[in-house]
Amino acid sequence: MARTPVIAGNWKMHLTRRKASGLARAVAEAQGEAEGRRCVLFPAFVHLEHVRRKIRGTTVLLGAQNCHEEKEGAFTGEVSVPMLKDMGVQVVLVGHSERRHVFGESDERIGRKLQAVLRARLQGMLCVGETLEEREAGRTFEVLERQLRVLRGAVRKPEQAALLSIAYEPVWAIGTGRTATPETAQEAHAELRRLLGDILGAEAAASTPLLYGGSVKPGNAAELLARPDVDGLLVGGASLSPGTFLPILDAAPAAARAAESHG
Repeated sequence: MARTPVIAGNWKMHLTRRKASGLARAVAEAQGEAEGRRCVLFPAFVHLEHVRRKIRGTTVLLGAQNCHEEKEGAFTGEVSVPMLKDMGVQVVLVGHSERRHVFGESDERIGRKLQAVLRARLQGMLCVGETLEEREAGRTFEVLERQLRVLRGAVRKPEQAALLSIAYEPVWAIGTGRTATPETAQEAHAELRRLLGDILGAEAAASTPLLYGGSVKPGNAAELLARPDVDGLLVGGASLSPGTFLPILDAAPAAARAAESHG
């Protein structure tokens, strides 16, 4: 099944309003109404409105880096899914490794966040991945299976599965300059697709986009995207500048054309 490549930029806690607006404008101009790829931007909460204005009228999707699982309440400093939806957010990142390992979010809580996102009919991008210690202990597939298990409770209806994407981000490759080889990424993605088949069924497994995230750069984007189960890229540091992000964006349709020519 053909899956449209997805290039997502996670800006984390970076950029000022002016820089975020300028970067969003550059991405919007590059993406335009392109149909051969999907593009998602995940700015900081305080920049959502500014980015939304810059990408209006294009196919760039507005994403949020996190959410709270409750609709409302006495949770100072938190942002709910209904609030994000009201701001025009279309995609929510859930379970990023920094949420897991820096802020201590459990699989159970991540599952509740994903359930809240899908219940609101927003797209959910679930992040999974192993630490260096887990990889060296040969536990990569075990960790991925545990982290994907939250889908059993979060995805309640077939139409919700269509709102799902998975980002594989080996923790040892995030911001370290170390990148999983295309072969290593493909191996993990193939296992993720197999696990998705067990949990959600063959149709959902075949159609769910699987993104790779972990020190993605212009120099390795095309090679990663050329792998059959790597459907996109979740880009961190390289998404903070048009000079590095736009070449990665351009790699998506190029990889798709190469796949078609070999098919």
